[in-house]
Amino acid sequence: MHVPDGFINAPVSAVAGVAAAAAVAVSLRGARKELDEKVAPLAGLVAAFVFAVQMLNFPVAAGTSGHLLGGALAAILVGPWTGVLCIAVVLLMQGVLFADGGLTALGVNITVMGVVTVVTAHFLFRGLRLVLPRTRGGVTTATFVAALVSVPASAAAFTLIYAIGGTTDVPIGKVLTAMLGVHVLIGIGEAVITALTVGAVLAVRPDLVHGAHGLTAPLKLRVDGELVDAAPAPAPVEAPAEAPAAKSPRKVWIGGVVTALVLAGVVSFYASASPDGLEKVAADQGIDAKAEEYEHATADSPLADYGVKGVESARLSGGLAGVIGVGLTLAVGTGAFWAVRRRRAAADTGARV
Repeated sequence: MHVPDGFINAPVSAVAGVAAAAAVAVSLRGARKELDEKVAPLAGLVAAFVFAVQMLNFPVAAGTSGHLLGGALAAILVGPWTGVLCIAVVLLMQGVLFADGGLTALGVNITVMGVVTVVTAHFLFRGLRLVLPRTRGGVTTATFVAALVSVPASAAAFTLIYAIGGTTDVPIGKVLTAMLGVHVLIGIGEAVITALTVGAVLAVRPDLVHGAHGLTAPLKLRVDGELVDAAPAPAPVEAPAEAPAAKSPRKVWIGGVVTALVLAGVVSFYASASPDGLEKVAADQGIDAKAEEYEHATADSPLADYGVKGVESARLSGGLAGVIGVGLTLAVGTGAFWAVRRRRAAADTGARV
């Protein structure tokens, strides 16, 4: 759902840019509470993984495809504040290096694909966690529903922005119906991918899933008709020993990086070539009537359109572009999140002093 240049007029694009910048600034501050020693390196990995999976367009209807938006996945794995930053990093890399999504529309894309999806998924996920069993199955179910709803919510947000600042005069009711119709289908794919990914991490390291904190409810006993926490039996007195070191997320990180590289470098070649939901609706409804007047500012990038210029083989060119994109997104994201992490550590040190 990358909005290109020319869909939204300049004033509304500017307002969306300011709103996106404010959301990123607030998220930078909020992410300090989420980015500890385990989450900081995983946040960069989440950004790289979202970049990779967004290259895998899957068919959803005749002549239409969809791809992961990733807001729900990022929010549930690393937290909502960090999740917004993850999607912002992905969209920035795609727009600057791969000419995917307009640069004047970057604020619109961050707002629609990042902020709206993350906020929708986060609050829906939290609400479902209150009523579903505090088990892995409950977390996975909440993940599926949150991811599913986040996609049509994003489509509705785009339609609202287009109603205010669209560059063509089209019936907004028809646009909304078309956008919601196709993006509900895309949302099913988003939900499956997100639930499978979160479930895979839950199976090996549930402690690394932000949304799974407090996964197991404490054991309770009924005493005199009331439920009380069961107190564990006192441990035998032993000689003091050194506390065990926190389990490193290294294996999960390595596995995630390898998976992202394979998806972007190999599997992406088999992705659907059909236009995605927004492209299809734009063509059918006339939204893109003025888009052809705009040439992307980075159209001459050596990685534009997810290919490496000078490489004749389409398979090799696309694979190399995907691998380079994953590597650069991982590097930029990890560097940014570690910088935020260091600011948190510095603030904590100053508070103790």
